[in-house]
Amino acid sequence: MTKISLRPTTIIDEEVKWNKSEIIISKTDLHGTILYMNDTFEEVSEYNKIELIGEPHNIIRHPDMPKVAFKVLWDSLKKGENFHAIVKNLTRTGRYYWVITDFTIDKDDNGKMTGYTGRRKAVPESVIKKIEPLYKTLLDIEKIKGEKASELYFDAYLKEEGKTYDEFVVDLFEQESLKEKKSNQSQTQNETEEQPSKIKKSLNWFFFGDFL
Repeated sequence: MTKISLRPTTIIDEEVKWNKSEIIISKTDLHGTILYMNDTFEEVSEYNKIELIGEPHNIIRHPDMPKVAFKVLWDSLKKGENFHAIVKNLTRTGRYYWVITDFTIDKDDNGKMTGYTGRRKAVPESVIKKIEPLYKTLLDIEKIKGEKASELYFDAYLKEEGKTYDEFVVDLFEQESLKEKKSNQSQTQNETEEQPSKIKKSLNWFFFGDFL
C-alpha cells in the first residue's frame, strides 16, 4: 500500500493566521516521533491529530530552515540539555508560522530519558527580521557547499558572538521583547531592570507565566 505524503506540494509565502497568545504543545519520543499534540498545534499546523500522531516531527519543517539549526538542537537534546530555538514551520497548506520553542526532557521514574516536550509561542516580528538573514545565509551555504560548510560557518558565527545557539536565541528574544514592551507601554526603571532576570530563567516566564 502506497503511503500518501502529508507534506504540501506547493509552498506559499504567506503566514497562517492564528491566535498568537496561545501555546503550541507537542510530545515526541527520543526519535522525534509525534506522540501528542494539543488543539492549538492542530489549528496552527492545519493538520489533524489522526494525521500527525506517529509521524516524524520534521514533517512540519519549512524548507527555509537550515539543517544545521536542527543538528544543534538534537545534539543538545540527546545530551539531556533543555533547549530553545526560533523556527519557521510549515503548515498543511504550504503556509508558514514562526515560533520560539522551549524544549524540555521527559524522563521516567528512574530518571531515564523517554522523549521531549516542545512548547511554542509566537515571536515579535523584530526577532524574525534579525534571525531570518542568518538562516538564509546558512541555507545558501548548505545548498552550494554542503551541510558541513554551513555548520562551520554557524560555529564561527556563534564564537564571534561569544554565545551558544541557546544563549543567542534567549538573548535575541530578550532584547527584542523588551523593546516591544517599551514601545507598547511606559515602564518604571525598576520594571525594566527586573525583566532580564526573569527571561534568563530558561524563558519560564514566557511559557508558564505573565511577562510582568
